[in-house]
Amino acid sequence: MSSISSIALSGMNAAQTRLAVAATNVANSQTEGLQRRAVQQSAQAEGGVSTQVVNSARTGPAPEADLVSQLQAKNAFLANLSVFKTGNAMAGAMLDHKA
Repeated sequence: MSSISSIALSGMNAAQTRLAVAATNVANSQTEGLQRRAVQQSAQAEGGVSTQVVNSARTGPAPEADLVSQLQAKNAFLANLSVFKTGNAMAGAMLDHKA
């Protein structure tokens, strides 16, 4: 099993990927024949998440979907950051206790 920090880090990386894909969709929204991109996430056996950028079934601009995706990415990043910080604080507390 992976450490809490590495699991949280994989979640932060997934959130950054989701944000980057949404930003690319927004930046290219006026491009004719736009093929939107999407992020597929899957759980890793040892803990954490992996991501894959794929073509979306939806075509053309979809600002509402991009806004929702950006907000989801922001909240997921902040939640995983909180887990990361808490895990580090717990490890520090255990080291302080042993000393």
